[in-house]
Amino acid sequence: MYFDPNEYLLNPVISVLNWAVVVGCLTFVVLFVSMINLFATRGAKGIGIFFDELGEMASDLFHLSPRRIWALTRLTYTEAIRRKALAVFVVFGLLFMFAGWFMGDTKEIKPDQVKVYISFVLTTISWLTLPVVLILCCFGIPEDIRLRSIHTVVTKPARRVEIVLGRMIGIWLIGCLVLSVMAVVGHFWIVRQIPAESQPLLTCRVPVYGANIEFIDREGNSARAGVNVGDIWAFRSYIEGATKARAIWIFKNVDESFLDSEGNLNFENSFSAFRSYKGDMTRPLFYDIKFFNPAKNLAYTTDPQPVNEFRHKLDKIPNKVTVDDVQYDILKDFVNEKKELLVEVSCIDREQYIGMARSDLFIRMPDRPFWMGYWKAILGISLTLLLITMIGVSASTMVKGPIAAVLTFVIYFLSLKDNHQFMDQLVFGRVEGGGFLESVYRLVMHMGPSQELPANPAFSVVKFFDWMLNNFLWLCRHVIPYSQYFNMPEFVSNGFDVPWDTSILPSLLVTSAFIIPCVLMGYFALRIRELESK
Repeated sequence: MYFDPNEYLLNPVISVLNWAVVVGCLTFVVLFVSMINLFATRGAKGIGIFFDELGEMASDLFHLSPRRIWALTRLTYTEAIRRKALAVFVVFGLLFMFAGWFMGDTKEIKPDQVKVYISFVLTTISWLTLPVVLILCCFGIPEDIRLRSIHTVVTKPARRVEIVLGRMIGIWLIGCLVLSVMAVVGHFWIVRQIPAESQPLLTCRVPVYGANIEFIDREGNSARAGVNVGDIWAFRSYIEGATKARAIWIFKNVDESFLDSEGNLNFENSFSAFRSYKGDMTRPLFYDIKFFNPAKNLAYTTDPQPVNEFRHKLDKIPNKVTVDDVQYDILKDFVNEKKELLVEVSCIDREQYIGMARSDLFIRMPDRPFWMGYWKAILGISLTLLLITMIGVSASTMVKGPIAAVLTFVIYFLSLKDNHQFMDQLVFGRVEGGGFLESVYRLVMHMGPSQELPANPAFSVVKFFDWMLNNFLWLCRHVIPYSQYFNMPEFVSNGFDVPWDTSILPSLLVTSAFIIPCVLMGYFALRIRELESK
């Protein structure tokens, strides 16, 4: 398993600008359509009504009452309990009562089995709490309107924006209650299922990845990538053994904090091996690690190390090394003035290949306890619940419960990693074959995606229409959240700590970005909605 931090990085400045553009566009569209509708139905008086409504809405937003919001939160909480929201504990209990039967023998636990236990618990918790929150947030307000029980609330001195906020907070608190109980039980279940001798496997590694990776080909020249051995997944590049082919990592800001308690630098790798001939299959392929400082003309190469195929391998390298009977300090002599450490890896076996990517070699910092990463993963699930709650409540103020549930589920489904990346490819023109109309034309005319279109002025209209669709898709891409930021359980199940800068902070920013639009949309929709309709 690998984690590439570049896939999770969030540029704060660009993100804030995009957020402002998207929110501004949505606000303008909603207000413009509302004004046109009032003008069409009531004439010139409709314009005055529109601005009067804007003034009242601004007054509501600036006169929020925390007491009323808390009272509505308690009401939402009580209604959710009354509607048997906690019945999910029965399903949760049954799963954990019989899960041990299907987990294999617990006397000999291997690292892969630990991953299965942790993944099972976190996945179960996630997929049991999400439906509960989805149903409560999407069916709450429509059901109150249908039963007309909402009239007992709106006739009180409660503003409708407070109703929306009370719903969101109350449902999220219910989800957090369910989540907390399941998380405590799940943690004790994991610790209990794993025997004492295998408890050290429950840990959270803290990786420090290199800033980038560079390749050198078999002739000793710089290359953008290594050798492609025919693997469809081009994530890893391969270097050929017994040649000048190398892979060079650049680690930045290296200092004494990178050393463990024994004074070692811990390098962990997950290199893959490709054999051009079978040979002795019981003999592993070998590699070596070289530290060098071109400014001082210093280099130190470790002893050959075997590739641990399909698993992580830890290399403990002492900070004090000897080169030509002279002792050197890696952190003092091999780290350059920019606090960069250059690490070179080469394959030793002739006509064999070792595959690697930037995230396949990292410096392993002192491990953190398992409970710390576990509860960070629970934080990620709780933020997902909050995001779904806000979207679901906002949608339920506009449409009926089933439609709101389908809409919220579709948004969550589109936010998954593969679907979001496909939208990115469409928006930035990385998909061969052009846009929607151009693709339809190629399909009908049996043209390949790489064939040139005929020289016809009509295709300029087609390209313009596809460009407009791509701009609309750009807006949709930014409206739909990127749920990969919230995928913290994946880190913990693979034995890694959840990083602050590439997972926790982006998920907090994404969640915060949805608060204002969802509250305003829900308030606006609930204000103009006819509450007498069923």
